[in-house]
Amino acid sequence: MPKQIHKPPVETGKTYTIDITGLGHSGEGVGRYQDFTVFVPNALPGEKITAVITTVKKTYAVGRLDAVQITSPHRTTPDCGIYRECGGCQLQHLSYQEQLKVKRSQVVDAVTRIGKLPDVIVHPTIGAENPWYYRNKMQFPVGRKNGKVVIGCYSQGSHDIVDTDNCLIQHQTNNDIVRAVRGVVDELGIAAYEEQTGQGVLRHVLGRVGTATGEVMVVLITATERLPQRGALIERLKSKIPGLVSIVQNVNPRRTNIIMGDKTITLWGQDTITDKLGEFTFAISARSFFQVNTAQAEVLYSQAVKYAQLTGSETVIDAYCGTGTITLFLARQAAKVYGIEIVKPAIIDARQNAVNNKVDNVEFLVGDAVDIMPDLFKQGIRPDVIVVDPPRAGCEQKVLETFVKMEPQRIVYVSCNPASLARDLAVLDGLGYITQEIQPVDMFAQTSHVECCVWLKRKPSLDEARRGLGSRAVGNYGIYSRRQRKKTS
Repeated sequence: MPKQIHKPPVETGKTYTIDITGLGHSGEGVGRYQDFTVFVPNALPGEKITAVITTVKKTYAVGRLDAVQITSPHRTTPDCGIYRECGGCQLQHLSYQEQLKVKRSQVVDAVTRIGKLPDVIVHPTIGAENPWYYRNKMQFPVGRKNGKVVIGCYSQGSHDIVDTDNCLIQHQTNNDIVRAVRGVVDELGIAAYEEQTGQGVLRHVLGRVGTATGEVMVVLITATERLPQRGALIERLKSKIPGLVSIVQNVNPRRTNIIMGDKTITLWGQDTITDKLGEFTFAISARSFFQVNTAQAEVLYSQAVKYAQLTGSETVIDAYCGTGTITLFLARQAAKVYGIEIVKPAIIDARQNAVNNKVDNVEFLVGDAVDIMPDLFKQGIRPDVIVVDPPRAGCEQKVLETFVKMEPQRIVYVSCNPASLARDLAVLDGLGYITQEIQPVDMFAQTSHVECCVWLKRKPSLDEARRGLGSRAVGNYGIYSRRQRKKTS
């Protein structure tokens, strides 16, 4: 007998009344209509709303909020005039204290549902002292609409640019950059890039601000190496942007969604700007990775050092070290730290950062951690702690297996994606590393994103346990995995 196919109970273009029961991982309200899941951006748990269905799939639909019939007590009125159009923020309509609770819930849900680790301690999210105007880096697409230059975020779910004059999560200097570039490009008639045709010159504008130093960099990302009106453009930007010390051109001729290309040219001023994290000063180039929220980055890195539990005698490996920000924080309290990064320019920056900050107990190595770490092991290097801050996709299993083979007593995992984090914690649990605690940190206020810092401890082998090393390795957790503990309790 053929399998019966059930038709979704909602249709595109029609309006339905829906009770919202939760929030999705992109900040959208989640409800059900006749037991069918409907996602509605800008709706909140506890609300009864009407929504116009815009997309219908086999197992879910997406709706556009039409009206709120019963309002959540946590709903707030967004201060941003283009909030409903712009895709840059997802949670301005939710009170900040409730945002912090929601982000913790995201982590708990991922760890229990994806990681199958139900008894992990997840602390309350550490919020920002100021959840506005915090981003030290801005990168907006450039286009033309009705004959005028537009610069801003893409609207939700599209590549239509929402012209932005005062983004409430960008450092005010980044807003100054947007206004200046828009005006100058319009005055000089420089052609904006068109995605559909691949024609035009200016694709994106990127701004970087040293929040502690006041130094400012403008990066113009172009489709062509030739930049029309180059001299006039430089002079006008210099006169309009306070603190400007660097104007850079990055060339990306490819028809791609990747923002930056391989070639970078300093048009005027310095190649880098400087900023401070804690006691350290960092040189930041156009393509450097540097946390976008300087104040909260200090909170995050301090948490990583706390979980590393360093006494001054330890050897530490910082995998995915980037430009060495976490590495230098660790070096203050460790005997030796090895930073590993596959991106060579980042390692060049990291080495310079170590020199500039007079830190001499670090060594930065270029390459894949999977290749570098076994070499270190062969040289007799035995890390007490491994710190890892991978890209959003998390770590490949072979990377996690490489960590485990080096038998560190502790692993500190920093993550910006609860889903990939939960998957990796489950793998590490199976390989003998128990998740002790997770500390969420709100690096990205008003958005659905959350950063986490995780402390994992190694379970001792049977031989170690018999020799009385169990308490040093895992405290009260003993030699069993979490699943084994459940079976024996």
